[in-house]
Amino acid sequence: MTSRPDDLYRRYMAAYDATWQHSRTCGECRPDQPCETGAPLDERLARLQGAWLQHLGTRRS
Repeated sequence: MTSRPDDLYRRYMAAYDATWQHSRTCGECRPDQPCETGAPLDERLARLQGAWLQHLGTRRS
């Protein structure tokens, strides 16, 4: 199933916000080793960022 670009972008930005908010308040996360809560947030952000960049790349081709 393919998401619409605006939906993909909103999910990407929501993942960024969630990751950023968590990193501001978490005392356990480190850049090279996120905490148990931060790890899935980082993974979701990375996955959505990859999808967004792929979308941009296919749009320019």
